[in-house]
Amino acid sequence: MDVALKKIQSFRLSIDLIERLKKMAKLQNRSLNNFVETVLLDVAFHVPNAETISAMNEAESGSLRNEPELDLSSIEAMEKSMGL
Repeated sequence: MDVALKKIQSFRLSIDLIERLKKMAKLQNRSLNNFVETVLLDVAFHVPNAETISAMNEAESGSLRNEPELDLSSIEAMEKSMGL
């Protein structure tokens, strides 16, 4: 069995962020630690392929619906640029 080595690390996070992460973890029936580790792994190792990058560029350009460019810098920014 391949055992992943882990290291204990401390971070200072705002109380509001911690509470939000706890709620998100609970919705997925995960511990806070497991949820945060999964999110960080996704961010650290997710590299979109060429087809995905092309689709993102097309969506960002607004050419799909003749709308202004989408702001894909974050989910919140994207929703705002979509008028949601």
